[in-house]
Amino acid sequence: MRILIIEDEAQLQAQLASAVAAAGHTVELASDGQEGCYLGEVESFDAVILDLGLPLMDGLSVLRHWRAQGCSMPVLILTARNSWQEKVAGMDAGADDYLAKPFHMEELLARLRALLRRLSPHASSIWQCRDIRLDTRQASVWVQGQPLNLTSHEFKLLALLMQQPGQVFSRSQLSEHLYPQDSERDSNTIEVFIGRLRKKLPSDSIETVRGMGYRLRS
Repeated sequence: MRILIIEDEAQLQAQLASAVAAAGHTVELASDGQEGCYLGEVESFDAVILDLGLPLMDGLSVLRHWRAQGCSMPVLILTARNSWQEKVAGMDAGADDYLAKPFHMEELLARLRALLRRLSPHASSIWQCRDIRLDTRQASVWVQGQPLNLTSHEFKLLALLMQQPGQVFSRSQLSEHLYPQDSERDSNTIEVFIGRLRKKLPSDSIETVRGMGYRLRS
């Protein structure tokens, strides 16, 4: 999953990015409201973690702008512990959940998982496609009951393919999913990761669709 984190406090932003990435997600970062608002409007995200106290443009304004523009991705807002007014205003503006600071990272990840399950066709954290079984919560994969050792990039790539088996994903779509927005993207590296996955999965699992991209056989 591709997650946008908008947080201006550098230490907390780094902690959030590390925890969310360790859970198997691709992370994009913004440090102020204007940058975050722009990314959320022009890029595609599966969920957003949004601090309300942001410079340049506050989180509530960001959220209201997104909803007015029809951006429907789930948003988890971070609020001050004693500010119940912020919580109410955030939910009224279109937030899907909120978490008061300070918080335990395990709770944030649990709330993020709940949002992704609620708004995803996958109701469970366990996804199954033929002989491949993927656990989004534990970031682990099994083939015919045997654990598979994947790198973080290989796991993210397989997870995207498993979200919609049979759907063709272009190299650019796969590259955008793997790499942060401000990183240099090279679609040729996708061929490398696809090649590695094919060696680890059953031989006919990933199909090349000439001129279009790749898909997981359903």
